[in-house]
Amino acid sequence: MTGVGPALGVYIHWPYCARICPYCDFNVVRDRGRELEQAALVDAIAADLAAHAAITGPMRLASIFLGGGTPSLMAPPAAGRLIALCKSLWSAEPDLEVTLEANPTDAEAERFADFARAGVNRLSLGVQALDDAALVFLGRNHDAAAAVRAVETAAAVFPSLSLDLIYALPGQTPDAWTQALRQADALGAAHISAYQLTIAGGTPFERAVERGRFAPVDPELAATLYETTQATLEALGYEAYEISNHAKTPAARSRHNLVYWRGEAYVGVGPGAHGRLNTSDGRLAVEAQPRISDYITAVAQTGRGWTASERLEPRAVQEERVFMGLRTDEGVDVDLIAALQASGKAQDLICAGLLRSDGGRVSATPRGRLVLDRLVAELLT
Repeated sequence: MTGVGPALGVYIHWPYCARICPYCDFNVVRDRGRELEQAALVDAIAADLAAHAAITGPMRLASIFLGGGTPSLMAPPAAGRLIALCKSLWSAEPDLEVTLEANPTDAEAERFADFARAGVNRLSLGVQALDDAALVFLGRNHDAAAAVRAVETAAAVFPSLSLDLIYALPGQTPDAWTQALRQADALGAAHISAYQLTIAGGTPFERAVERGRFAPVDPELAATLYETTQATLEALGYEAYEISNHAKTPAARSRHNLVYWRGEAYVGVGPGAHGRLNTSDGRLAVEAQPRISDYITAVAQTGRGWTASERLEPRAVQEERVFMGLRTDEGVDVDLIAALQASGKAQDLICAGLLRSDGGRVSATPRGRLVLDRLVAELLT
């Protein structure tokens, strides 16, 4: 039976990693020796989900995303418990998408089968590269052969599979990146997420750049590599339905990410998780305690994991919707642009070839996607 109410996504943050990659600025910790803490965290997340359900009321559960961190390190029964709880708290859609992020080092057939039995039907595999030298540079704890084996193992278990790749590595050429994309396509995944390497503050990569160990790819080459991504994947049959995400069929698109980009409501549980809740008083932005111990304590004391919340003003909600929606090929409704009194600026950007208008929707052109942050700033100023 189709659920009642508007659509909802649930994000569950599992902050543990076997190794922390030098480019990562996510809220993560090493998982070694934390078994008791992890058990307590599962209990806290479960209680936090129930607290969210009391606020959201009846909704259609469209997606569950177990991210991190490395949620494939989670015990499959714990994942199954949280998935089942979400289904009991909200009305699950018949085609409910349940995604698990995984690393190739966790690719054991029986372990993957346990996650599938727990309710996972989509795997997002952090391959990142299919070249050993690139994987060493990225600080990954697997080689290219292990990545290929992991893809083969996952494809035999999960009906939907996505591969994550990182480009714009020092010394990477458009030809080498084209070959990597073709290799990824040959593995058979219907969804590829290709992300440009960014040097985030506070990471080992930032310190390495400051010390002159390597230099980031210059913006012109980065733009060329982005255009190479689009052209190569399009030629291979993938549709760029979002700036970094490519799917061979509409069914292969990430329903969970579409929750974000469409401005739908989503629950975020786990340390540091963010959420957007639609309430009778408006749209509420919430952020959970980032430290694991603080998160567990907050749930024990208050019944919920967030202490920071903000009721967003209507214009802030509209601007966020434009910023997120223009990342996708769906774009945003022209009425939203008009409500922001930005129709004139939108027309100027259409004339400049950066936006297009079709069927009552406004979306970014390929040229516009290259400069999307500046485009949105111009539109909303």
